Formats: sequence, structure tokens, C-alpha cells
Amino acid sequence: MVLSSSMILSNSPFASPSLPTSTSAKLETFSLKNDGVIRVRGVHASSVAPRNRKLSTCSASRDGNASVETDAPFPADYSELLEQAKVAVNLAMKDNRQLMEIEFPTAGLGSVPGDGEGGIEMTESMQLIREFCDRLIIPEKVTRTRIFFPEANEVDFARQSVFSGSSLKLDYLTKPSFFEDFGFVEKVKMSDRVKTEDELFLVAYPYFNVNEILVVEELYKEAVLNTERKLIVFNGELDRIRSGYYPPFFYPKLGALTKTFLPMMETVYYIHNFKGRNGGTLFRSYPGPWKVLRRVGPRKYVCLHQQDSMPSLKEVALEILPSA
Repeated sequence: MVLSSSMILSNSPFASPSLPTSTSAKLETFSLKNDGVIRVRGVHASSVAPRNRKLSTCSASRDGNASVETDAPFPADYSELLEQAKVAVNLAMKDNRQLMEIEFPTAGLGSVPGDGEGGIEMTESMQLIREFCDRLIIPEKVTRTRIFFPEANEVDFARQSVFSGSSLKLDYLTKPSFFEDFGFVEKVKMSDRVKTEDELFLVAYPYFNVNEILVVEELYKEAVLNTERKLIVFNGELDRIRSGYYPPFFYPKLGALTKTFLPMMETVYYIHNFKGRNGGTLFRSYPGPWKVLRRVGPRKYVCLHQQDSMPSLKEVALEILPSA
């Protein structure tokens, strides 16, 4: 099923949001009080979200005044999520960010990795990418946008299903070889895939094969770096690399990405859920801070902690959530 949405027209290549941006100061983890009021460094803020809001935050302005507003509340559904991601990407592009990451669960907004079957999650991502592109890209820029899927057979599937009738350029990162069952794929020279008129690259879920993200790095170096082009990695599960899921001894090239490629990337939109007794959510929408949230009711969240830089998943799970 193809998700429909309207194209957004503007004077720039991408939809331009009119949301105000706020400056937040870094706050420490706090605990909820029995009276429903939190106190952080002498500043009070209600821990219960107003009825017409979805999120209560622990944001504070530089002058120390408390605020329970946020530029991006935790989304109620995928339609709102994609709208927030579009706004975040546009703001990042205005700040000249070239390499961007969007990451969120596709088996449900409250799901965690492993809740959904891999093939189904990829299909869901494909559908969400189509709707995201329909929101982000104005008609005259559609043919200047190239979407890279992991393999050529996925391009064929996309053209026959989700992207049927679309003028977006569809391409692939790797080409299966005779030894595909053993994990071998043929290298695709990225400079041969790119055309002069291309302005935006979106790479779809490059995580099934370890070679895919290495090809993305090549694409960035050969076709984006030192140009006006932009590149977005969509649901690439880059946390696997950040967390050391692939031992550097066996995957030295992937390990090197944590020092070379990933530090250059701006994570513009991100949701990662943690289940269990100390469950919660790590959430970020550019240019806002990173927030650790806990659900307290239907569509209501409290912010347990926030900071300017991305905390590790280990830090959130073992330090921030248990202490909140």
C-alpha cells in the first residue's frame, strides 16, 4: 500500500518550516515528586503535560526561566513523525548540514529493535520513505533526488509497488554475486551511479549487509563532500556501529567509521525505545537537545533528562533511566 501525502511547495528546494527555535540549557536528571511538580536547580515545572500538549519537557532558557513547551513533542503517529522529520531536515539544511541521519522504529512508535521481522520492517521503511519524500521534496526537484536501496532487486520491487508512478530516481548500493548466500556482493562504483543534476541522496536502511554502510561512506566522499549536495541515511541502524556490535578486530573498516564517517553526521531525527522496569525513550528533533522521556499516560510524556550531545544507549539504559 502506498501512503499518500501532498507535495509541499515553496521557493526553496524543500519545504520551509516557520517554527521558532528555542535555546535549551543542559539539565541534570531529576526525579518526579508526589505533588506532580519537579524541581531542577531551583526551577519548577509541572510534570503533567497540559491537556492540549503531548509532551512536558525539562527545557530551560539561558536566563533560567522554566518552560513546559517544546518545538517537537513526541509524535502521536507516523504522520506526525514524518512531518517533524521534514521540519528537522529543512532546519538542518538551512544550517548547511550535508550528512544527516533519520532513525526511528517502524514496528510501532513504542517498539524496539527485534519487535518486527526484518523484511517487513524494510518494507515499512520503504513506504515511509515514499511519504517522507512526498512531504519534503517539491515537484520541480523530484528528478534531482536519488534514492539508494541496498540491492538492485529492491529497486525493482520499489518501482512495481511503493514508488510506482514516482519520478524520483531509484538506485542501489550493492549488486548480488554468485556467492551471495555466503555474504559476498559485487562492489558498485558510486561515482558511476551519480549524475550531474543530482542534488539530494537518500539512502534506505543500509544495515542488512556490512558492506552497505561502507558504500554509503564512499558515496559521501565521492559525490557529496565539497559539493552543495545533501545525503540522508534513513533508518540505517547506525547504533550497531556506535555501540561496538561489530567487533573492530573482525570488522576494522566498520570500526574506523566511528572515528571518520559517523562524527560528521548530524542525527536530525531520532527515536530509540528502552523496555523493562526502567523503560523510556531517547528522542531528538533537530535543532533541539537530546531528551530521555518516560511515558506517564496516553500521549503524555515527562522529560527525565536532556543534553546537547547524543548520549550512548548504554548510558541511557544503565545510568539515566535507573536514576530517574
